[in-house]
Amino acid sequence: MTTFPSKAPEADGDERDPSLAGPRSAKTLRSRHAPLSSPAAQLAKLESVSIEGSALDFEAVLAAAGTAGLHPAPLEVFQINLGKLCNMTCRHCHVDAGPDRWDAMMTRDTIEACLRALAQTTAHTVDLTGGAPELHPDFRYVVEQAVARGKHVIDRCNLSVLLLPRNTGLVEWLGERGVEIVASLPHYRKRNTDAQRGDGAFEKSIEALRLLNAGGYGQGNPKRMLTLMSNPAGAFLAAAQHSVESEWKTALQREWGLSFDRLFALNNMPISRFLEWLVDSDNLEPYMARLAQSFNPAAVAGLMCRNTISISWDGRLFDCDFNQMLELDAAPDGRAMRVESFDFAAWQSRRVVTRRHCFGCTAGAGSSCGGATT
Repeated sequence: MTTFPSKAPEADGDERDPSLAGPRSAKTLRSRHAPLSSPAAQLAKLESVSIEGSALDFEAVLAAAGTAGLHPAPLEVFQINLGKLCNMTCRHCHVDAGPDRWDAMMTRDTIEACLRALAQTTAHTVDLTGGAPELHPDFRYVVEQAVARGKHVIDRCNLSVLLLPRNTGLVEWLGERGVEIVASLPHYRKRNTDAQRGDGAFEKSIEALRLLNAGGYGQGNPKRMLTLMSNPAGAFLAAAQHSVESEWKTALQREWGLSFDRLFALNNMPISRFLEWLVDSDNLEPYMARLAQSFNPAAVAGLMCRNTISISWDGRLFDCDFNQMLELDAAPDGRAMRVESFDFAAWQSRRVVTRRHCFGCTAGAGSSCGGATT
């Protein structure tokens, strides 16, 4: 049975569990009672942007490109957000995760409902995310159950979480089960990484990468795949994924003797804490203009909202992780869908919910949980 502490830890120093204290450069929107802690306020802020010469109606832009709305492709990825608890509080986080987020953690009953729903689908991959999914008390149980069902499992990892005492031996345990590690790392340079994640974050990331390499990850073994995920440190589009991967492999090997298998380059989504930064730095309008003007119709076919189901910690179903954070429920008949009453046919017949933030996934080479879409 899943149990959680009765009192949430403080965001700026977890008095109940010091092991959660990690490098942080911000507090969560929720802990600060910030205006943009409300998904409705985030959507309103995006809708308030007016840019001369830039069309910000995503559906209209799709239609002009010859696509009348977004509809599902075959379902491949079953993504479960185990909760928003994290040992870090990164400035660019679209989840508003942090060490104070005990309020948003998936129960065992909802986990069991996810497993029942998984059995109805054609998904070949179970994608575990958060927060830091490894901090959920049932993380290993979910991994075991997914592997037992013959699924490829992805652990979306912030790297530093692997260094916590509670996760001693986790790298080898995951490797034995063929779990792919998709590790977020803003940059291979200290300055860029610490700017997003807080002082000391880069050193912890390097230490965790050493641990992964020592455990056989990042050595070309498909059963111990190490994927790095990078996003720009500012209001810029992600660079070309192939060239970034080559640059990173050279730099990490040269400077630190580290290796990884592949790299995903993502655009920052204009929601949550990154949206707050855009507003505070007067970058919101220029960034939204950059996203809209960089719309790439070729990126549409590979969007994750078409081949992925996103399940929130409370069992609600969403078209993608970003819609989940904005509480834009998948609701094909006007009613929000839930995992407990999952209907695969209804899921496949839905129309994807879109808003202005969707330009973030269709700009440049495209951007998704699986990297560039073109």
